[in-house]
Amino acid sequence: MPIITMKQLLEAGVHFGHQTRRWNPKMKPYIYGARNGIYIIDLQQTVTMFDAAYQFLVRTVSQGEEVLFVGTKRQAQAVVEEEARRAGMPFVNHRWLGGTLTNFKVIRSSIEHLKKIEEMAADGKLDLLPKKEVLRIQREYNKLERNVGGIKEMGRLPGALFVIDPNHEEIAVR
Repeated sequence: MPIITMKQLLEAGVHFGHQTRRWNPKMKPYIYGARNGIYIIDLQQTVTMFDAAYQFLVRTVSQGEEVLFVGTKRQAQAVVEEEARRAGMPFVNHRWLGGTLTNFKVIRSSIEHLKKIEEMAADGKLDLLPKKEVLRIQREYNKLERNVGGIKEMGRLPGALFVIDPNHEEIAVR
């Protein structure tokens, strides 16, 4: 039994595609037809592909790998963070930093710096510093938390990426 039904997809309006004049020829096998200038997507194939993607994620997680959720579009940021936290997985929802996967050593140093600042705040060492220095460290902390806060618990490269919009997240997909 599939994890999601055709009825649920219909209710969500997944079957509505782009306008007929704005189509990608690679999508032809997945298009059921056209109505009122809009393509209708074949939901039978959508359910099959969705189930295959779900099974892949289940296998990946069962092997002890992590799935990195990526969604930096303003509309998706809150949902990506919420669902990744619910699943206990790392996420990037503000800005994809170049080299996050290919140069993880450098990203890890930023994560270590973020953890060091958190440790200083927890120990009360920030209270001993001058006000100007504390403000500089807080600005730095906010920037690091925004950029690498979602991946600070990621100890190694993820087994898979869950990308919300591959066109928008072009750098992450490349």
